Amino acid sequence: MFIYHDAERIPMLNVSIRQLRVFVAAAKHSSFARAAEDMHISPPAVSMQISDLEASLGLPLFDRVGRSASLTMTGEYFLVHARRILGTLREAEDTIARFRGLKGGRLTIGMVSTAKYFVPRLLAQFRTEHPAVDLRLSVGNRESLVESLVRSEVDLAIMGRPPKELATRAEPFAAHPYVIVSSPTHPLAHQEHVPAAALASQPFIVREPSSGTRASMTQFFRDHQIDPLAVMEMPSNETIKQAVIADMGLAFLSLHTLGLELQFGLLRILQVEDLPLMRRWFVIHPQSKTLSPAAESFRYFILERGERLLATQFGTLPQQS
Repeated sequence: MFIYHDAERIPMLNVSIRQLRVFVAAAKHSSFARAAEDMHISPPAVSMQISDLEASLGLPLFDRVGRSASLTMTGEYFLVHARRILGTLREAEDTIARFRGLKGGRLTIGMVSTAKYFVPRLLAQFRTEHPAVDLRLSVGNRESLVESLVRSEVDLAIMGRPPKELATRAEPFAAHPYVIVSSPTHPLAHQEHVPAAALASQPFIVREPSSGTRASMTQFFRDHQIDPLAVMEMPSNETIKQAVIADMGLAFLSLHTLGLELQFGLLRILQVEDLPLMRRWFVIHPQSKTLSPAAESFRYFILERGERLLATQFGTLPQQS
């Protein structure tokens, strides 16, 4: 541990909260241009904020190579403290907001990519009742969402599998069914009953290992003692659906990602034994976090209305013949 005399201390009083936020955004994206989009400012403004921050610290935080920017060793260490400072500041803001009551404020919702097919509709309805709340969305896979919870970068998270590695309050609000889909021309597409064993020889297009969908798929096949033939791995539900439509293989996906494709007959749900696999959607926040009035209001909103809104959106999908 380094101990500085007063005259040797880094002039941290010259570092602004805005500089810290720009720095964290640039570190997250490894790009000043993408950080500018995230912060709704110009790329030159990001460069200026980072340069001023580096001047205050007296050390470079990024190595610039073309349009990319990678953290230096100093930057890696400083990022830990910057996130901690911003997280503490956010908690202070939330605490003060509780005394003011819900009139506005900022609400950041994190969600796994599978939830992006319905969460925006929930937020739209919430927004009509709370128009002064500044809503923001953060989308990623399960692994990145857990990291965002740890860093207090999101107020609430919507996901299908609560993290075991973090002490959280996880409350279920809706059913979450998983199914296996094929193209309409696949040999199994019109069978009234498909034994799970019949899937052993079928090619599957799968999500990345860190996704909740992949974990649920793995558990289903493990329960049926099947080792699926994974011919392709993709980090996007949309790309997987397009590959299945092109008859490149089958896919294990959340029913909540399939509305339009089923409606227009582009995909078929296979009638596989023991499917759909029923899971739950959860709204999650760290136990140690004090929720702002906006976050608390959205939590109550989704617990009270989430199931009904999902049923309205997905419960009337056409029956397959």
